[in-house]
Formats: sequence, structure tokens, C-alpha cells
Amino acid sequence: MNTSNMLKTTILLGTLTGLLVLIGSAIGGTGGMIFAFGFAILMNMGAWYFSDKLALAMSGAKEASPQDAPELHRMVEDLAARANMPKPRVYLIESEMPNAFATGRDPQHAAVAATTGIMSILTRDELAGVMAHELAHIKHRDTLVSSVAATIAGAITMLADMAMWALIFGGFGGSDEEEGGAAGAVGGILMIFLAPIAAVIIQLAISRSREFGADEGGARILGDPRPLANALEKLEAWSMQRMQLMQSGMAAPVEQPRPATAHLYIAPVPGGTLLNLFRTHPPTEARVMRLRDLANTPEFGSPRRVMA
Repeated sequence: MNTSNMLKTTILLGTLTGLLVLIGSAIGGTGGMIFAFGFAILMNMGAWYFSDKLALAMSGAKEASPQDAPELHRMVEDLAARANMPKPRVYLIESEMPNAFATGRDPQHAAVAATTGIMSILTRDELAGVMAHELAHIKHRDTLVSSVAATIAGAITMLADMAMWALIFGGFGGSDEEEGGAAGAVGGILMIFLAPIAAVIIQLAISRSREFGADEGGARILGDPRPLANALEKLEAWSMQRMQLMQSGMAAPVEQPRPATAHLYIAPVPGGTLLNLFRTHPPTEARVMRLRDLANTPEFGSPRRVMA
């Protein structure tokens, strides 16, 4: 992780923690603020230790042995060796939606998961591009940061709900100096509605900012940006086609990932965003353009066979 990305991420995570503390103050004054700060520390520790297990369980992923998915295991092992990192655990998700994600607090406690759908529509090199992207997330520690951000954002939403009920049944007990009931109530109401939205926006900003870095890192692990660019275009085309079929009634909706894990996947969840502000990923066109530009640099030159 470069210094610029580390600074931006630190600021964003600090802002999330600050929102959590502000809601605690609105609910219970100084005591509530201290409680919320301690709660944030506990949530961060929980996310650090259990992020991989929670994400895999919520996604319905099942660990695959080398006998269950021999080609995928060989591919991940080869890419991990190229990236000079331990081989992560390999999981499969029974879903026709083509997607994949990585999780874990560090390269020694990491896992990659792929849906059966993505394995059925991508070529071997394209799938290798996707897996290399996920290994780059692990190597850059993106999986840990995303998990912590999601945990804090979830805690903010939960405390905002508590603040709403506190306001309904007894008002905010937050001001130690009893300053201004009406103004405090208005401020509390605004916080209830705006804090969770702000938390989601910050969480998505963290996720979006890391996709470009993982695309470039994955291209370097694989040795060619083109397979990942082709894979992203194919995943986007599948998503658009499926949306059209669903709207015309010619296809049933696919099972969607839970909102808490949607930002982990390599491709955005169809229909899961509201305008560009709430996208979990940068636009696919922008990602593909960057990869195509990278492919034209002297570092990569002409296309090559990336997997033996």
C-alpha cells in the first residue's frame, strides 16, 4: 500500500470512527461517547480476527479441496508463488452469478472464493486475471481495511437505530449541560438519518479507491493486463444481459450477495447501487481503459500466454 493510499484510508476510517463516537454522544453524552469509542475498538478487533469467517459464511462459500477443484487450486498456487505470498484457502460458491472475492486479515490468514458461474463463463487466462486481482487485494491488505470499514459502518447504522428509539421514547440524554432541547433534538434527528448515509458513502469510497490498485497489482502478478480487462468486459456484459432478461420477464432474478459483502466482489452487484455516488466499484469502462493503457506500456509489450 503506497503512502498516499494509506493516508486516505486512515482519514476515511478515522471519519467513520468519529461518526460512531458522535452518535454515542447523541445517545448518552460523555458516557455514550466513551462507550461508542470502546465499542469501535472492539468492532475493529472483531473484524480483524473474524473478517474472513464472517464474509465466507455470509456468502455461502464452501472450502474446496484440491480434489474438488484441481485446476483452480493449481492456478491459485501458481499465482501466489508469482506474488511471493502464501497460497490462500480456496472456496467455491454455488451461484450462477459470475463473481469472486478475497478476504482475510493478512496473507497468512486469507481466502479466495469464486462462484461456479464465473468459472463457467471465463477462459482459463481470464479466470487467472480475476484470481490475480484478488491476490493483489490480499497482498495490499485491502481485505482487512474493507472488513474494518464495513464493520464500523454497520455499527454506525445500528447505533443510529438506537438513537432513533431513544429519541422517540425519551429524548436524547446527551448534553451534559442541558443546552437547548429543540436544537439538540433537531441535530439528533439529522444525525440519525445522515450518519448511516455518510458511513455508507465513506465505506464505498474506500472500496472504490482500492479496485484500481488491485487491477494493476493483479496485472503485474499475472504478467499481462489483457486477461483481466477481457474478464471485466465479459462480467459487465453478463450483468447487462441478465438485467435486460429480468426486466422483460425472461429470466428469474439471481440471488444477490448481502449488502455487507457486496463491496468485496470483483464485479459490482447488478441493480445494487444508486447513481454513481453509491457504486461499490469504479465504472467497468474506466477499469478496462486503465488496463488497456497499461498493456500498451513497454513493461508488458505484446500479448503472451500467461498460464502454462
